[in-house]
Amino acid sequence: MPDLILHHYPMSPFAEKIRLILGFKRLEWRSVQIPMTVPKPDLVALTGGYRRTPVLQIGADIYCDTALIADVLEELAPTPALYPAAHKGLARVIAQWADGPLFQAAMGYNFQPAGARQLFPDPEQLKTFAADRAAMRNNVPRIAPADATGAYRSYLRRISSMLEQSPFLLGDVPCIADFSAYHPLWFTRTHVTTLAGILEPMPAVLEWMDRVAAIGHAASAPMSSQQAIDMARAAIPASVADEFHQDEHGIPLGEPVTIMAESFGQEQTTGELMAATRTRYTLRRNDPRAGWVHVHFPRVGFLMKPAGA
Repeated sequence: MPDLILHHYPMSPFAEKIRLILGFKRLEWRSVQIPMTVPKPDLVALTGGYRRTPVLQIGADIYCDTALIADVLEELAPTPALYPAAHKGLARVIAQWADGPLFQAAMGYNFQPAGARQLFPDPEQLKTFAADRAAMRNNVPRIAPADATGAYRSYLRRISSMLEQSPFLLGDVPCIADFSAYHPLWFTRTHVTTLAGILEPMPAVLEWMDRVAAIGHAASAPMSSQQAIDMARAAIPASVADEFHQDEHGIPLGEPVTIMAESFGQEQTTGELMAATRTRYTLRRNDPRAGWVHVHFPRVGFLMKPAGA
């Protein structure tokens, strides 16, 4: 098993999703702590621009977005499975909903004034964080607290309904749906305790959260960001020469392209297009510090265009 390096910070909900998946699959990993807000020069040396949390590094291969990271971990350790055979499509659809509408409603609720003050007692730190996330949202306001609260309550009831017949969302064992639905609720329960009462009317949800939390994070060891960069420079990216090419853009392999997220966190990464499969893109780029790396993105949720277009 290659060294799995997770670039994250403790409070990140999406990082908690991946930490639990690592625990579920009993995969040891290396922990690189990154800043919560920009600048993130060491992370960007690896990604070329992308700065959302978390990022998974395996040598000189850099994997962006938790949907892709989950797929990579599934490939490395197929059992226990994240995508149950009987519900592969449904599990992915629930995960996409949880990472989108559920997460947005939860954060709109969590960051109402009382929650924001608990998270950031220092007004200057709150101001810095708020400005950073506003920039990542292209200054689109969060969902208003009242609207977010109503949506969050509805989503919690739906999760509770899914747990009426089984201990996890799609059966007797956890899957990607559970880890994706859990992390926004984890943030409320563990970091915004002043507002965690919204969970109390749904004991089935709280019991399910206890079961997911009990999975743990597996064994990890700290690593500095410079060590991670040095490992990338010393490694050779995995070959993608045999990957099936699915061309939706009319852009041949080898051309310079730019990739960015559809919405939140639209920092661009530019490089040579090495692969465009049915599920992911791979860019080859050279960094003065990290050397030659492959940066991988999922197709869903990301946009590709010719560099300079």
